[in-house]
Amino acid sequence: MATETVAKPKTSARVHVQRFGTFLSGMIMPNIGAFIAWGLITALFIEKGYIPVPALGGFGTNAAGAPNVGLVGPMITYLLPLLIGYTGGKMVYDVRGGVVGAIGTMGVIVGAGIPMFIGAMIMGPLGGWTIKKLDAIWHGKIRPGFEMLVNNFSAGIWGALLALLGFYGIAPLVAAFSAGAGNVVQFLVDHGLLPLTSIFIEPAKVLFLNNAINHGVLTPLGIQQSLEQGKSILFLLEANPGPGFGLLLAYMFFGRGAAKASAPGAALIHFFGGIHEIYFPYVLMKPILILATIAGGMTGIATLAVTNSGLVAPAAPGSIFAVFAQTARDSYLGVALSVVLATAVSFLVASVILRTSKNRDDEGDLGAATSRMEDMKGRKSSVSSMLTGAGAGGTAVLTRPIENIVFACDAGMGSSAMGASVLRNKIKAAGFPEVNVTNASIANLTDTYDVVVTHQDLTERATPATSSAVHVSVDNFMNSPRYDEIVELVQRSNAEGTAAPTAGAAAGVPTAAAGTTGAGTTAETAAAPETAAAPSDILVPESVVLNGSASTRDAAIDEAGQLLLARGAVDNDYILAMHEREESVSTYMGSFLAIPHGTNAAKDHIRKSAVSVIRYPEGIDWNGKQVKFVVGVAGVNNEHLHILSSIAKVFTNKAQVAQLEAATSVDEVLELFGKVNA
Repeated sequence: MATETVAKPKTSARVHVQRFGTFLSGMIMPNIGAFIAWGLITALFIEKGYIPVPALGGFGTNAAGAPNVGLVGPMITYLLPLLIGYTGGKMVYDVRGGVVGAIGTMGVIVGAGIPMFIGAMIMGPLGGWTIKKLDAIWHGKIRPGFEMLVNNFSAGIWGALLALLGFYGIAPLVAAFSAGAGNVVQFLVDHGLLPLTSIFIEPAKVLFLNNAINHGVLTPLGIQQSLEQGKSILFLLEANPGPGFGLLLAYMFFGRGAAKASAPGAALIHFFGGIHEIYFPYVLMKPILILATIAGGMTGIATLAVTNSGLVAPAAPGSIFAVFAQTARDSYLGVALSVVLATAVSFLVASVILRTSKNRDDEGDLGAATSRMEDMKGRKSSVSSMLTGAGAGGTAVLTRPIENIVFACDAGMGSSAMGASVLRNKIKAAGFPEVNVTNASIANLTDTYDVVVTHQDLTERATPATSSAVHVSVDNFMNSPRYDEIVELVQRSNAEGTAAPTAGAAAGVPTAAAGTTGAGTTAETAAAPETAAAPSDILVPESVVLNGSASTRDAAIDEAGQLLLARGAVDNDYILAMHEREESVSTYMGSFLAIPHGTNAAKDHIRKSAVSVIRYPEGIDWNGKQVKFVVGVAGVNNEHLHILSSIAKVFTNKAQVAQLEAATSVDEVLELFGKVNA
């Protein structure tokens, strides 16, 4: 019988550019502190700085007559591009990808001889993506004991090849592009056309398309210009808080309803906090107001051009404090005027529009506009609760399809892996196989997930790191009724179509949300445990006991741990960590099952992946719950995910649990766990 296929909706070009820009921004933003440090050192110690110091500023000669190197040049040439390259690689393939990306970036730096920010943005993700693909070729095929040798040499050899590619291939191309883009910018400056860029930049900000331009082109070019001239106007083309501030002031005086009431708080966050996205919903309510921000932006840029003013480094976030902290020594008056005049012009234009609107009810609903903004952004805004009235402790409301769900526990190894397997199967059965369901340790969570599932005792720890996600608390990971609620949430949020491709698709490389979990586990590995090591490699007959001797929880943990120790999988300290883990959060899973395992800090005490299974026919008390099966877990690089997936499938099937209870031989247990994925 023919099966009807529903075509996936095509992702718009705007979304591709937006996500590509977000990916670029993700490489720059974590390193803004380093940019600020470089800007401060430059402003203070260069020859034209506040406190000229030859040894630090890199001018003059030392006692031996050699030119001073200083801090300014090496930081901008080596430190900042290497940080960007490492971050880009890490976004794709965790630390391993970051290291290879940084090696490749070094080739571009030396090959070009100039600050290579664009080159770093290419080589970093390329290094992470390619080493990930190489690792996938021999995943599960390395003989035990040779993993470190293969991993280190493969990263070193491939990194060296990428460095050569960067030196001979990428560096000349990027240098030529940088020179061409610089010439275009200089042409605009020389002919007084630079203010016209606001026609593109201001709408791009509201549509979240500015990152591709700002962090992909303007920041690298601005850094080069600042290095040569001591300042750059390019840093303020997008970061000037004046246009948005003027718009919010107009709403304070001439707005209506919730928009008028919320505008003062939004103005403070925008101007002093530097979170510009907080004014985007006010534009979306009345799109013609984009003319006000365009006029304000053009005024600010024209003022900077006339006064020959600029910043020494990027101002991020776009707070007035950050702007003045990075202002060049001779530019304070010009920068101040650009902000004031941009605010004034934006305020006047917006006020006229608000006052002369024939139907002022068309200002729309602020909550709906905020939802549209979050839909364009692809995730919940960090400041949206201020506009919509949700309290800090309120539950996040999804405004986009669910793409990424993470199960988080202390170690990211046992409980979360099994819970992820159970929910993954439920969501696939509901018809949404494209939804990523992964697991991670709480310590490694990032705010890149749509839904975060944690044990009820861990939710408070997980919330600060994932504030924009919907949080679901469960009392056990095996058969919680909350799973059905999550499935319903997926069905509702994804009802309009399948989830859109993940950020970074436009760049041709995976991103942190789609390509990796916060714990450094690739979503590809976590979501497809079938590719991991076979059960026979993890669970052996010697590690299965049909009649356990323990009568208490702690004794059962010792018994499970001793089986792992006998396999040479762990050392004694790991067994102590299993007890420590149990004292913090119970590993009871439901369906008569407990899976004791170590803490996140105890992973260094794991020598190889192994699982032990002990049956207690009479049951033992496990923090008030009856447990008949104890599964000890020790996992390296998620090799144990296959067997945990098998175990999870068994224990969500009452008939198979009954078969386990009735099993009379170890072979029956191994067969049951081994065939469930067939």
